[in-house]
Amino acid sequence: MGVDLHAPLGQNRPPRRRKRLRWGVFLPGLAALVAIVGLSAYAALQPLGVKDVASLTDPGQQQQKASVPDRGATPSTGRSPAMRAPLSGAQVERSTMADGSVVTTFKPTDRTKGGPALIAASRIGQEPRMAAIPNPDLIENSAVGPLPIIGPDGLRPVEQYARPWSGAHGTRIAIIVGGMGLSQTGTQKAIKLLPEEVTLAFAASGNSLNRWMQEARRAGHEILLQVPMEPIGYPANDPGRGTLQVGKSAEETLTSLHRSMASITNYTGIINYMGGRFMADAAAFEPVLRELAGRGLLFVDDGSSAQSLSESLARTVELPHAIADLQIDDQLKDEAILKRLDELERIAKRNGAAIGVASAFDESIAAITKWTHEAKARGIEIVGVSALALENGQ
Repeated sequence: MGVDLHAPLGQNRPPRRRKRLRWGVFLPGLAALVAIVGLSAYAALQPLGVKDVASLTDPGQQQQKASVPDRGATPSTGRSPAMRAPLSGAQVERSTMADGSVVTTFKPTDRTKGGPALIAASRIGQEPRMAAIPNPDLIENSAVGPLPIIGPDGLRPVEQYARPWSGAHGTRIAIIVGGMGLSQTGTQKAIKLLPEEVTLAFAASGNSLNRWMQEARRAGHEILLQVPMEPIGYPANDPGRGTLQVGKSAEETLTSLHRSMASITNYTGIINYMGGRFMADAAAFEPVLRELAGRGLLFVDDGSSAQSLSESLARTVELPHAIADLQIDDQLKDEAILKRLDELERIAKRNGAAIGVASAFDESIAAITKWTHEAKARGIEIVGVSALALENGQ
């Protein structure tokens, strides 16, 4: 047989023939590949983009494209008419340049001239990892410290720092726990234990406010600033330093307000602390609400004064506002607080929404935490207070 049985396996096979490459089969495919790569590189290096490169190969297509007018653009300038941005009412103008590119210009709208601001729910709030950092476009560096302002594109702090919600048409409840920053242990416990849907109000006269603000924002809470206002019986009944007083000039009142406002950042608005006399005096109260509206904030009336003019004055200056329905912890007993929360739920089911206020006491924190978890299981949505205030005013 001519086979060496002692040779290693496979080494006695006859040599294999080498196949000759048939270049005639490969050349057309190679040429097509080179053409595709070349066209792609050319398109990438041109400012016109792929669609315009394709149109260069078809003069008819190019002529048809040129005959299609820019939507909304004027024939002479190619500039579209100004329109309002859906987020905050800024004026947006788009201009089509000679090379086909579109330049977009944002201009802030004068809110004193009316016109609704349409809120885009998907843009409400901050990215969670950035929630403790103020948006620099919404900060004015004043002599007393950082003050909130409306951004150059019309974005307001009430929108930027609001807690997003579902947008559903179910029963909604906002719970505000105030007095944050007055007690270190109470503040720490409230931030740690309260569900993130609960709004926290920081006292302007509190301590270490920026530290607590950052912790609260990182925990997901919407926050307010609690500003002391003159009550009936002042000064025997004194809410603390920086109290806004009846009888002061508007300039003096706004100076005191700004000092309070500069104590923290990242809040959606102001809630009163006391203030029965101040909020019943239109001459003293209106400049404050007008200032809040001009800075893109909201105002929450804690509902403690039946003579408060907050509703009518806030509507006059087109300020987002809300009035609390119940003081939840007027009795510091677990059972009493839970009954008040149940009453708040009945109000919300009757009216569609309700707001309750409380202070950062141990009993209040424990009862609110327990009740909130149970309420969510019953289909109640706990929302930041801005979700309700933005429905009133611009």
